[in-house]
Order: sequence, then C-alpha cells, then structure tokens
Amino acid sequence: YFFYSSKYPKKGCDALVSTQRSKLQQRRAKLNQQINRELRLRSGAENLYRASSNPKVKETVALELSFVNSNLQLLKEELEELNSSMNVYQTERFVPMIPLGLKETKEIDMSVPLQDFISEHYSEDASLYLNEIRDFMELRQAMRTPSRNEAGQELLMDYYNQLYFLDQRFFSPHRSLGVHFHWYDSLTGVPSVQRALAFEKGSVLFNIGALYTQIGARQDRSTLTGIQNAIDAFQRAAGAFLYLQENFSHAPSLDMSSPALSMLVRLMVAQVQECVCEKVILDMQDNNLNVLLQAAQEAARVSDVYSLVLQAMSVPLLKDYVPFSWISMVQVKTHHFRALAHYYTAVALCDCPGMSDEDEDEGGEIKALIQVHTRRPEKLNLHDPEDKRRLGKAHLRKAIIRHEEALRLHSVCKMLRKMDILQEVLSHAHACSLEKYSEIDQEDDFCEVAEAPEIQSHTQQKPDIKTPDFSGVRVTDIFQRLGPLSVFAARNRWVRRHACLVRGEAGLGLTLRGDSPVLVAGVLPGGCAAEAGLREGDYIVAVNGADCRWAEHAEVVHALKSCTERGLELDVITLQSHEVQSCLINV
Repeated sequence: YFFYSSKYPKKGCDALVSTQRSKLQQRRAKLNQQINRELRLRSGAENLYRASSNPKVKETVALELSFVNSNLQLLKEELEELNSSMNVYQTERFVPMIPLGLKETKEIDMSVPLQDFISEHYSEDASLYLNEIRDFMELRQAMRTPSRNEAGQELLMDYYNQLYFLDQRFFSPHRSLGVHFHWYDSLTGVPSVQRALAFEKGSVLFNIGALYTQIGARQDRSTLTGIQNAIDAFQRAAGAFLYLQENFSHAPSLDMSSPALSMLVRLMVAQVQECVCEKVILDMQDNNLNVLLQAAQEAARVSDVYSLVLQAMSVPLLKDYVPFSWISMVQVKTHHFRALAHYYTAVALCDCPGMSDEDEDEGGEIKALIQVHTRRPEKLNLHDPEDKRRLGKAHLRKAIIRHEEALRLHSVCKMLRKMDILQEVLSHAHACSLEKYSEIDQEDDFCEVAEAPEIQSHTQQKPDIKTPDFSGVRVTDIFQRLGPLSVFAARNRWVRRHACLVRGEAGLGLTLRGDSPVLVAGVLPGGCAAEAGLREGDYIVAVNGADCRWAEHAEVVHALKSCTERGLELDVITLQSHEVQSCLINV
C-alpha cells in the first residue's frame, strides 16, 4: 500500500509564455493602480470645487481637474491597449469575437506547509510523501499555462478536481495551512491575495471559462462543423461563468464579481447567437423567402442580445473597467446585425418571386411577410409588388443608416481599426445595401413609405448554457496513501493506539464491519479484544506492521484469523468527537 507511482506528467505551454503573460499582468496592475490614484484625486478635487465659494480656489481646482482628467485619459488608453491584446486568439478570416485573457497566478511553494501538516496532523513521516507533493506542485505549475485546446481544458479540470481532495486533506477548520494564493484580475491586472482555497478554485474555474472563449474565437466558422464547435465552446464558457456566479460569492477581484460574471454570461450567449445567425446565412439559398426571413429574424435576435450585453457593461461597477474595445465591438455588432435584419427583409420583399392569385401558398407568404415585423405595415397591400418594393426600400434606408453608424463606431476605436477583417465585413455589408437600394430606386417614386417597422427577433436555436462536467475528467487523489477520506481528512482528529491481540478459546471476541478502513463494530466484554484494549468504533489501520487502511473487509478478517498463540500486533485509531476536539482546542 505504500508504493507510489506518478500519474501526473502534466505539462502546460512553453514557460516563455508564462513570462510574457506575467509581464503583461504586472504592467496592467501598475496602470490600474495609477488610475485608481488619479480617480481618488479627481474625487477629492470635485468635492473641494463643490464645497468652495472662493473664485480663485475654484479656478485652481478646475485647472487641477483638467490635468487629472488628461492623465486619466492617457492611462486608460494605455490600459485599453493592453486589455485588447487578446486579438492573437482570433481567426483572421471572420468577424472577430471577444475572447478573455486568463487570470494569472504567482508560483507558490506549498512543500513545507504540506509536509508540516502531514507530520503534525497525520503523524506520518512527511519525507515519504515528497513524490506526491512534487506531483501536485508540478500540476499547479502546468495549469498556469494551459494549451488552447481540449487538452488544456482537461488540464484545468484535472487541477480543479484535485483541489477537492486537497481541501479535504489539508484545509482544516481548526488551523490555517499558511498558504497564500495570488491571482491577478483578468480585466484590470490588480492582484488579489487570499488564504481561502475557494479563491483558488474560483480562479481556476474562471480560467476554464476564459479558455473556452479563446477556443471558440479561433474556430473556422466557414463550415458548419466550425460554427458548431464555436457554439459549443461559447456555451461551455457561459456555463462556467454562471456556475462561478452561483457558487462563489464575495470574490476579491472585479472579474469574479456577480455583475462582471453576469455580463460575461450575456456576452457568451450573444456570441452563441451570432454563430447561430452565421449558420443560417451559410445555408442560405438565393431567393428563398423563408430562409431570408429566418436570417432577418436571427440577425434581429443577435442585435437584441448584444443590446443586453451593452446594458450589462454599463453598470456603475463595470463601466470604467470594461475595455473600450469590447464596448465598441458590442455597439458595432448591435447596429451591424440590426442592419442585416432590415437588409434580408428587403431582399425577401423585392427579390422573391410573387405568387399568382390562384396559388394556395400566397396567403402563407403574405402572413410570413407580415409576421416578420413587430407591427403590421400600414397602408400597404403586400399582394401588390409595387407596395412590396416600397416597403423593401424603406427597410434598406434603415439598413444603410445602421451600417453607417456601425462604421462610425468602428472608426472611433483604435483597436477595432486595427482589425482589417472587421472593416471589410462592415464595408461590404454597407455596399450591398447601397447597391440593392440603387437597384430598386425609381425616379418617379412619389409615394414613399415613411418608416419601415422593426424586425421581430426570433431564433431557431436558443443558446444551451452548459454547466461544467466535472465528472468528465476523473482524477485519482494524489495523496490517497494518507488513507480513505471518510476517516483521514483534515476535519477529523484521532488517537492512534497499539494493541496486542491473542486468540482465546472463545475466539478473538470482536465483530468487524465495512471496508477501507475496517471498523470494529462490537467488542465482547471480557473477551480477548477487550483485554487488548480494543473498543467499539476503533478503525484497524495495520496488522503486524502491514498497512491496511485501504484493505477490504475479507482481507482484514483473513489476517486476523491467522492469529496464533503468539498474538497479533494491531494499530488502531479512535476518532475524537467534535466536542472533544473543541475542548482540546480551547485548552
């Protein structure tokens, strides 16, 4: 039972990546501290300006405020550039998504605290567990730089599951292990330090979600398989953030606060919805009325969910910290997809062949054209091709306005201007709407539709937020040699005793129950076991020096039956009740 073989030859990415990321985090943390200092200065200056009635003081304070605001703008622009440096995770051929950077953590050495706990709590020779300690430390080191694929996710999940065993083994409610976990905020770079293992678990779970966002963003969305993979990744990211929000409270860092996690869940849902819309457009057939209207409603749905994301980004706690490029991207997509909704509706109105009066499907076509709008188009007869053309033209006017707003918002964000593919997509969509408008425009149009109704948003595939499947990555407790967790855990205290058991004429005088470890269920008064000092509730942990903490019932019974007149050497433990533990602690 004391043989140990390493099961964790886990490795992360190149250590150089960790160095580069650490430098990035240090720069972000320093910048954010400077921003916080300037914000405090501005707040104090504003209070003084409001409280003072002296014109000269007000003039001096106003000048100081202008300097502070100027410094703030420069610092925020520098921080913004760092926060938007995740474009390396994008696939260059498609409209960019918003991936998250991983939270960084400092390397920590837990070897001494773990050895001390093994010696003091488990009364074991800690030097016998150096291999286990080394494997755990290597696993933690590897999870700091996971690869951006399923192997990286498995590594993070492996470590997350291993933390359950670490918590049970070493984190006692009666004493602190003395280990401090350092993690950097993903959005601000500000470091947080806590001794609670829950902070470590929550940060790893955040990185599981963040890594899924990077996997989703790098998918080839020119194929249905690629789109479905992206959908799956973003749904899993949403599930990780939602699980974190529901199960970890009082987070010390902004990115793990409830408002931030709620915003991230909405962002992932919006990106899922965008992929669903792309899938419909990829399957689109020319002049197919139903597909065109479905694409219009899917695009309207994408615009709606991005509007919700924008609201979530605008709450007081987040509006000063969410990268400006994120906000700009969300605004651009809100207008871009609303423009596409109007464009596809216009194409459906103008390009789909009309139905004859005798055709039974004509009623279905008209009904579909009416229902795609949030309100019935007024004073129009959709049986009339000319009225359909006029309504289509009104939709194109709305589309062009939205396209132009998307292009304007794109132009004011320096980070978005660097994304050439986004510029190409927005310009191409704008050109298509202008071309279609020019195609159907007539010089003698004296009767224009004042304003086209909005498009009714609808989706054929609602996002399915996927909760992390922790059981999907099965792990073995690295410290299992300490014994079964039901007994040998940090929350329990016990007394270990040695007993010499000699068989009498009436047998050993005890009954056993259970496995791993075997429990002494009863002791016959006056019997051999009672004379040896065994008591009901004792656990047998060794027989003649052979460890049997993990032994099955039959194995221990067989060992005891081999008892001769010379007797057996038993090691047993007795668990102390919580009341006794409390008394010992108080003393």
